[in-house]
Amino acid sequence: MSDETSGDKPAISCRNVWQVFGARAAERLEAALDETGGDRDAAAERLIEEGLIPAVRDASFDVARGELFVIMGLSGSGKSTIVRCISRLIEATAGEIEIDGENILAAKKTRMTELRRDKLGMVFQHFGLFPHMSVADNVAFPLKMQGKGRRERLDRAHEVIELVGLEGREDAFPRELSGGQRQRVGIARSLAVNPDVWFLDEPFSALDPLIRRQLQDEFINIQARLQKSIVFITHDIAEALKIADRIAIMRDGRIVQIGTPTEIVLNPVDDYVREFSKDVVKGRHAKIASVIRPVEEGTEDMMTDSGIRVDMTLEAALAKCISRYEPVPVHDGTGKMVGVVHPSDLAAALQVDEP
Repeated sequence: MSDETSGDKPAISCRNVWQVFGARAAERLEAALDETGGDRDAAAERLIEEGLIPAVRDASFDVARGELFVIMGLSGSGKSTIVRCISRLIEATAGEIEIDGENILAAKKTRMTELRRDKLGMVFQHFGLFPHMSVADNVAFPLKMQGKGRRERLDRAHEVIELVGLEGREDAFPRELSGGQRQRVGIARSLAVNPDVWFLDEPFSALDPLIRRQLQDEFINIQARLQKSIVFITHDIAEALKIADRIAIMRDGRIVQIGTPTEIVLNPVDDYVREFSKDVVKGRHAKIASVIRPVEEGTEDMMTDSGIRVDMTLEAALAKCISRYEPVPVHDGTGKMVGVVHPSDLAAALQVDEP
C-alpha cells in the first residue's frame, strides 16, 4: 500500500485499459498480445481479423482532482466507450481503473451502486427526464433514491436549479422547456448529490449553436465555482479548446495525444491531430506563456506594467501590445489622407471576446 494520502492520488487513473467486443474477448485479447509480443496495434489487428471489435486499445491517463479533462475524437474513436468503462456501465476487457484510489473493476455491484448514487454524476446527450415530474422533482430524484426526506430533497434541488440558471422554472414540466433548458435540468439532476467525479458524454451536441455556446459558458462558470473532477466527451475541437484543462484525442480506440489546449494547437503530434486544429485561430487558444522569453539582464525595469499577463491568449496579448502605438494615417486611392486608424481599433475589431 502506498503511503500517499487520498488527496495526493488522481481522481481517476486508467492503466492499459482495453474494451474488446466479441465472444471470449478477454481470452482472445491475452492470446493476441502474447502472439504479437505486446504490440498494441498488431494485437488489435489480430483481433479484427478474428471478427472482434477493439473499441478501446491500451488507454492510459490520469485525471487530477478538480481537473476538467476532455476526451475527443471522431465517431467510432472510442471516446464514449472509455467513459462507460470508467463508470462501469460496461465492463472493461482488461486494464486497471481507479477512482480516488479505489479499484473499481474489483468492486461488487452493490459497491458500484453506492458509487453511482453518492460519488459519480453522469450527464448524457439525451436528457432522460421523467415527463410526468416537474423540474424540481426531476432534479431531486437522485436524492429520493438516497432516502432523503422531501423537504431536504427540494431544498437541495432549488440550490442546483439556481446554479444552472433555471430559477423560476421549478414547477414546469419537461414538455414546457426548450432543449437547452432540459439539458440544464439534466446537469442540475447530476449535481444534486454533489458528486466528486462528473462524467458528461456529449451533453450539448444536440443543441443549436447559440444555445450550445451559452451552455458552455454556463458550464465553465459552474466548474469555476465547484471544481469537480470531470471527464467530458465531445467531437467538437472548438468546444474542447474552450472548456478543457487538458485534452485527450482518440483515434480508432487509441489515445494519440494528451495535452493542454495550447499544446494541442501549437504542437500536434501527427497529421490526425493537426487536421482537427487546422482551422483553429491559434492566437485565440494559445497562451502568452507558450512564447514568453526569459528576462534578460538589464531589462528588468525597461518599462512600466504593460497589462500583459502569462495566462492571456496570444490574441489578447497582441491587442495589448498594439494599443501602445500611435494612430497612423489612412489614404484613399488618390493618395489623399482621409483619416487615421489606431492600431488598438484594428486589434479590437479582430479580437473575439474571451469566455
